Amino acid sequence: MLFRSRLLDWRIDLSKWKWLQLRVGQWKINYNRERVDSSGKQQFVERSIVNTVFTLDRQMGAMVYGHLAPGTLLDSRYYAGVWNGSGRGEANDDANMMYMGRWQWNFLGRDLKWTQSDITYHKQPAGSAAFAAYTTIGKCTRWSSGGCGTLEFPDSAGLPYTSDSAATDGQFRVQGMMEEFAFKWRGLSIQHEYHWKEIKDKTIPEGAAGHKTNLIGSYAQIGYFPHDLIPVIPKPLEIAFRYAFVDPNVSAKNDKLSAYTTAINWFFAGHRNKLTLDGTWFTLAQPVGKDLNEQQVRLQWDVSF
Repeated sequence: MLFRSRLLDWRIDLSKWKWLQLRVGQWKINYNRERVDSSGKQQFVERSIVNTVFTLDRQMGAMVYGHLAPGTLLDSRYYAGVWNGSGRGEANDDANMMYMGRWQWNFLGRDLKWTQSDITYHKQPAGSAAFAAYTTIGKCTRWSSGGCGTLEFPDSAGLPYTSDSAATDGQFRVQGMMEEFAFKWRGLSIQHEYHWKEIKDKTIPEGAAGHKTNLIGSYAQIGYFPHDLIPVIPKPLEIAFRYAFVDPNVSAKNDKLSAYTTAINWFFAGHRNKLTLDGTWFTLAQPVGKDLNEQQVRLQWDVSF
């Protein structure tokens, strides 16, 4: 059943205690930092190529979460919940749900907000390491702000996944894990994620080609405001670099997509008013012949009210 509401996010939070809170509604699942980071608080014009393949995005559901031992070396956050698994604006029409858990250790005893670039200039270092996992059964193998669908990559048999319109309820069992690291200090920001995802097509007999496909992907990005090191450089200027890759089928060779991105940011008023120029070099490995290459340059002025 499709709900006709155009709302992206709606939620109710019960927050009497920091260590135990409850959220119900529809929002971006707190699975990985890059997706939860607002589009207006990014270091680059767009998220990495990893996001499209591995994000869980917006779902309707319920989650318990909390902040444990704040300000100590055991400072941690946890998130655990159940969602429809069918994407934004769509209720679950069977008994299968999506289950996700995330544990985040703020190893220096200081919390990091879900935002990129060290625009607040952390005088004391702050960092986090997180691990998360999920599992679900349904007709979806990918999720986005537009809802859910199926990936366009070939499966382990070398054939494209079932199209969005042809996928059936309960056809795929999808599960994944994620490792994440983030750090900020004196204008320096580092962010990294590593993803693993397994897709099982229940319409194909176990052991047959195409029944199970494993995907991996990762990105690492670094940004720095060099004014502190070289005072002649203006304070609002940040330089950043990101490397990302997606391997859509671990068992196949020479099919990896890579992206190298360099960015220059000028912050007029933090993330609320900034100018970003970035350039990306894409490389798609080929089983036979030379790799395919493509370049992209983007200029964006981002203003938020």
